[in-house]
This record gives sequence, structure tokens and C-alpha cells, in this order.
Amino acid sequence: MPRAAVLGSPISHSRSPALHRAAYAALGLDWQYDAIECAEDAFPEFLASLSDEWRGLSLTMPLKEIVFEVVDDIDDVARAVHSANTVWRENPSSAWKATNTDIAGIRRALAAAGVERVERVRILGAGATARSAVAALIGMGAMSIVVHARRSEAAAEVAALAERLGCSTQIGTLDPDLFDQDLLVSTLPADSAGPWASAVSSADIAATGLLDASYYPWPTPLALAWSRYSPDAPVANGRDMLLWQAVDQVRLMTGKIDHVNEKAVVEAMRGALSTADNED
Repeated sequence: MPRAAVLGSPISHSRSPALHRAAYAALGLDWQYDAIECAEDAFPEFLASLSDEWRGLSLTMPLKEIVFEVVDDIDDVARAVHSANTVWRENPSSAWKATNTDIAGIRRALAAAGVERVERVRILGAGATARSAVAALIGMGAMSIVVHARRSEAAAEVAALAERLGCSTQIGTLDPDLFDQDLLVSTLPADSAGPWASAVSSADIAATGLLDASYYPWPTPLALAWSRYSPDAPVANGRDMLLWQAVDQVRLMTGKIDHVNEKAVVEAMRGALSTADNED
């Protein structure tokens, strides 16, 4: 039986098993998908130990960077942001490949919320998701990005990436600043964005969209603030990001999703995600 799994630490909260299993059922595939606790130092040995039945891995933190040390065939998109969340192979004798489906997931989540183009953006956080967001948003027309992070060194890395991709940047702290952008992107854990949520009440956010990459629990304090003080502003959430990046992972790992069956597969995955949320 072909196998795949999501790896990371911690991993118990992951919704990936529900998403991938729903996709397999919709596609009529007898595949197995598990959640496996795996720390950075254990990943190289784990990957090397996989038998021929394994077809792919979904990677969450802290594995999105260590993969660069053990997989040779990594595409240019993932290398540009130094973050890969997907490892797969086309058949049992093929070498492992790695890519980043988070970037496409971000763009499709924003599109679903009605955001097709942005120019001015603030990003909270400076990890792998923030770097993926930079690539996605510059692809949507972003001309100016302000990076807010606790560690100035990490913020500088994200800003440098944006500048390499042709975008002007500034660096700020995690203290709430002006809501003067087209889009605020939070890649922080929900509780870490609390000060920004509190600041919304005294800000004019009518023209500002929100992308909150945190998906559990939902809604986050930041999303609740948006719904209260600017109910008409577009809000994209981490659940949709998770969904769309998983759609591309299933497409790569199985080779079975196409333009004909994608809608049915996505509906099945979305239903499984809602069921998983309701069970918690």
C-alpha cells in the first residue's frame, strides 16, 4: 500500500491526515497517511529509512529548512525562500524531490477571500511561513513590505529576500504600528498577535485585508478583531492556506488530481477539515 505522512514537532494538532485521507477517498485510492512526530536531528535518518511503499511527506516546523541538507532535487521556488514543505517521488525507484506548496496555498487562500492584488503589506513574524508569504505577495504585485519580528536578524533575512525579489522593505518590532497597508499578514501563533488584535479597536482598518496563517484554534483574536471592527474587510485564514497547499501536495504525491476532478476533491477535503475542527 502506498504511504505518505506529515512530519514535525509538535504534530498532534495537525489537520493534514484528515485532509489527505479525504482526498484519497475522493480519488478512490487505497493509500495510508499518518502523522509522525519527528525532530530536526531525526529527519535525515527517517528519510533514509523509508521503504519503496513511501510516496511523500508533508513537512511542518521545524523541518522546512533541514530538508535542504538531505534532498538534492529541490526546485527554484523552494530554494528562493529556503523553505520546503513537500517531499515526494514519482515512483519507488525515483530520487526524492522537494518543493514549496505554501506559496501557492497563500495565493489561493487570498483569492478565495477576494484579494487578487496588493501593493503595501505588513508581515508579522520572520520564519519560513513569512518567507513564503513574501514570495506569494510579490507575485501579487506587492511593492512595499514591512517586516515586524521579535528578532531583528530574522526580520533582516525576510527583508533581504523581498529586496532580492524586487520589493522595497522596512523592519519593525512586534509592537503594533500603523494599519496603513492593503494587507496585514500574521504568521505568528494566535496568542502572540494579541497586541495587534487589541490595537485594532483604535485603528482605521476599513481598507485593510487580513491573512492570519494560524488555523487552530479559529477564529484567532486577530480575526475576531477584524470581524468586529471591519466586517466588510477581506479575511483569509490559515485553514484555507492549509487546504490549498495540501491539494497541491496530493497532486504531486499521487498524480491523480486534474482540472476535471479537483473541485470534488477540494470539497471532500474542506468537509473533512470542518469535521476535524468540530470534533475538538
